[in-house]
Amino acid sequence: MPKIVSNTTPIISLLKLSQLNILKELYSEILIPYAVFQEIEDGKNKRYYQDLSKIDWIKIVEIQDSQAIKYFLDLDAGESEAIVLATEIGADLIIIDEKLGRFHAKHADLKVTGTIGILIKAKRQGIVRDLKPLLYELTEKDVWISEKLIEEILKQVGEW
Repeated sequence: MPKIVSNTTPIISLLKLSQLNILKELYSEILIPYAVFQEIEDGKNKRYYQDLSKIDWIKIVEIQDSQAIKYFLDLDAGESEAIVLATEIGADLIIIDEKLGRFHAKHADLKVTGTIGILIKAKRQGIVRDLKPLLYELTEKDVWISEKLIEEILKQVGEW
């Protein structure tokens, strides 16, 4: 089974779409560091909230080297711990959306994808039928995606 680590934003985006199970369909299991779990818990009052500790295919993992996060001063706790955890376990993939987090993950020699990459993969594997409504729903729910990027994605998956 591949080792997949996720940061907070992709999980929140999929929760907003009521599509968190895409991750289970694609990967069977997702690992998140405790800081990511805590960031989700901080949003308990949000309409899309789910208690990740009650989802059996999401594993909450403590990082081993808590000192390592001090090297990521420009990242939040979730991003830092996700990168450290992915490095510690030799993850096959890290799911992270933020540009700076992706930069650090790539420099740690991690394979990186984000929410849009997950949605494209789900479309290609027949897990979701249409991406267009999901992309526009994300933009309606405060996830910024440029119109140009939406057009590129839809062309890529044959929905343009």
